Order: sequence, then C-alpha cells, then structure tokens
Amino acid sequence: MTDSNPISRPFLHSAGTQVVVLRDVSGRGARTLHPHGAVGVVVRAPSDLDHAYRVRFPDGVEESFGHDELIPLAEYKAGAIGDTAVSAARSDLYERVILKCVIGSRAYGLEGPDSDTDYRGVFLPSAELQWSLYGVPEQIERDATQEHYWEVQRFLVLALKANPNVLECLYSPLVESATPLGEELLAMREVFLSRLVYQTYNGYVLSQFKKMQADLRNQGAVKWKHVMHLIRLLIAGIRVLREGRVPVRVEEHRDRLLAIRRGEMPWDETERWRRSLHEEFDAALTQSTLPERPDYERANAFLIRARRAALRETLP
Repeated sequence: MTDSNPISRPFLHSAGTQVVVLRDVSGRGARTLHPHGAVGVVVRAPSDLDHAYRVRFPDGVEESFGHDELIPLAEYKAGAIGDTAVSAARSDLYERVILKCVIGSRAYGLEGPDSDTDYRGVFLPSAELQWSLYGVPEQIERDATQEHYWEVQRFLVLALKANPNVLECLYSPLVESATPLGEELLAMREVFLSRLVYQTYNGYVLSQFKKMQADLRNQGAVKWKHVMHLIRLLIAGIRVLREGRVPVRVEEHRDRLLAIRRGEMPWDETERWRRSLHEEFDAALTQSTLPERPDYERANAFLIRARRAALRETLP
C-alpha cells in the first residue's frame, strides 16, 4: 500500500546534499566532536549502498557514514508530516471503497485457467483523514487479493488524462460493488472521454513496441502476453474515438489476440496488424465527435460533492 518507513529516502544522496547524521562523531579520547543530529554536507557520495559517504561539518571535520547513518536535512525536518501511512493506520481505507470492479483478462474475455481476478476501484477517505496533517495515500493495494484502489481525486485526475486502466474501471461489465456515490460516478463516465485517448493510448503503445523491438534484437524474445494487451489497447482506443465509449470485452478479436499470447502469430504478422491499427487510429481521430478535452467542470463538481459527502458518518 505505502512504504511503512515514515520518511521516504532516495537510494543515494548526491554530493552537496545537507544531511543530519544519526550517530556521534568522536575524536581523541572519545571526545564527542559532533553529536547525533549534527548537520553536515556530503562531499563524496558512493557508487552504491555498500560503500560510505564522506561528510564534512562546518568546522572542517570530515567523517565517513553508511547510508543508514544519515538522512537529508529536508526529510529530517519534515518528520511524519505528509506521511500517509499514519492516516492509513488510523482507518481501514478498504472500508471506504465506493466502487469496486474487475478489470484485466477476465473483464476482457481473455482469461485462461490460471488467470488472476484483478480488482480495481475508488476509495473516499473520511474528511477527518483528508484534512489531517498526514494526508491520505493516492492508492492502496492488497497483493494477496489483487486489489488496487485509487483515492477519489487521484482517480478523477487519471481518468481526465485518459489513463486506460482507470477508464476501463468506469466501463467494466463486471462491477462487484458500488455505493450511491460510486453509482453516480459510473453514471457520468462519459465526461472523462475526449480525444486525449488518442495521445495516451497511441503514445504508450509506440513506446512499448519500441522496447519490445529492442528486446527482440538483443534477446531474441518478447513477452507475448504484453504484446497481446498492447494490440488490444489499440483496438480499444479506435473504438473509443469512433463510438464514444470504452469497449472492455474484445469480442470478435478474441481468437487473434489469444493466438498472439500463445506465441502462435509471427512477429512480422503482429507488427503488420499493429501498423494497420495505427492507421485506423489516425483515421478515427480525424472523424471522432469526442471533444478535444474532457469535461473538467463536471469532474470537479463531482469531487466537491464527494468531499462534502465524506463528512458523513456513513460511507456515501
């Protein structure tokens, strides 16, 4: 769900970083030169976590420290402020889920005997948690049950940016549960659709295929399941632009997509299909009746209603 460490720390601190040391620096006769909590500057950073930093103090004294023996000054001062794990520990955020649906292979109609059931959705934190000094996490996850929920504002922002996973939540044929507020969100799902679908879907597929072509050259293999889902994403994007809705089930393309997943379709044939779909996508963009941008005002109005509803004792 979130990092349990109250202070999120980078892997390596660069030279010039002001740090707080977490142990005493001793001199001759065990005299403390700089106590635990003293501030210094990293003058030499290691290349990995197994080696030491060199830290210089204002009086010119230098000492070596392991990664766990210092912390950036800015993070030290922040302490638990903004640590969403504190809020998460004070409330069962899974009890605040307003929309839960199934996405992934089972929703697409591409599941096999070993397919997981992937749950996605939205949670609405109570107003008390939202207003707290610590804030709330943008998402919560349960790996054991394949559950992943976005905080309502994060969900709306991603939907407005045409994030495929989020849009599929709104159009999934497999809705497990929805509160009245969740039903309201589903009823207004068309406000999130715009021509941004073209840029988001198309751009992602192009970048991923470029990586796969490199894998094919360097390793002689690709992850066919991933290839299948990229082709599926292109098909979905075309239909969004043409029909003004997000198609989740793959319908007539199921057999060809499964052939890709099994590695039965040659790469050249798959590549030709991809290029053809890109051409269809371009044509769909020019003909689409979707707006250039989603309806930000209706999404914002929903968020304000949700925040007000979070004042209630019961989940809206």
